[in-house]
Amino acid sequence: MGKVISLVNQKGGVGKTTTSINLSSALGHLGKKVLLIDLDPQSNSTTGLGLNKANINKSIYDVITHNCDIRDAIIKTKFKNLSIIPSMIYLSGAEIELIQMASKESDFIIGDQLKLQIDLIRDRYDYILIDCRPSLGLLTINALASADSVVIPIQPQYLALKGMTQLVQAVDKVRVNINPKLKIEGILLTLADMNTNLAKTCEETVRRNYGGRIKVFKTVIPRGVKAAESTIDGKSIYAYDKKSKPAIAYEEFAKEVLKDSNRERFR
Repeated sequence: MGKVISLVNQKGGVGKTTTSINLSSALGHLGKKVLLIDLDPQSNSTTGLGLNKANINKSIYDVITHNCDIRDAIIKTKFKNLSIIPSMIYLSGAEIELIQMASKESDFIIGDQLKLQIDLIRDRYDYILIDCRPSLGLLTINALASADSVVIPIQPQYLALKGMTQLVQAVDKVRVNINPKLKIEGILLTLADMNTNLAKTCEETVRRNYGGRIKVFKTVIPRGVKAAESTIDGKSIYAYDKKSKPAIAYEEFAKEVLKDSNRERFR
């Protein structure tokens, strides 16, 4: 069965979508079969992998609202071993529709809409990654209810650290009430300029405050113009410039994820 990882942070601009694109690309590059689910109405993972939204017939919105089977929404990308379920802007209204469904259906369970669909295809992939919207609403709860683990990308800046407690508490609540198997895979420092004292101090703060109970990945993703350019160009960082510092860092991060998965498998 494939491992399902949700990439979550309620704060925008922390490198969550860039990480979703490049972690999935790196895992595919390393020989794993990967599905990326774009659960953000902004659709940046969708366009970041070069899809033209005008040519998309089915999206994750159709899956969640029971308008199509998840297998009908999967699109193979041009990148090695990587498929995607795209997003569209009208996904932004899905949370209201889920609330309406809950009021009408006595057997409606928060979080089941995505999980039941993912369970149909888990055995097709080594990894299923979910790029969540920057909020802790019903879409993100569905992602957490469907996941085995959570990766939290954060910038090494004080404002980016302020919401960590709330996010960790939200994950704990989902674990207690909906998904008892959910765990935090780790915290990933992204968009980091480690030449500054601020970034170094923030990294030390994260490792000191959270490292004792939550894994903080050794890999730090550096800030780099190549990563931003690759997304605009609709390519993974590997297709755009595999020798760039962000590409090398994302491959190292993917290897950390693989190593942790192998360790879990043989416990």
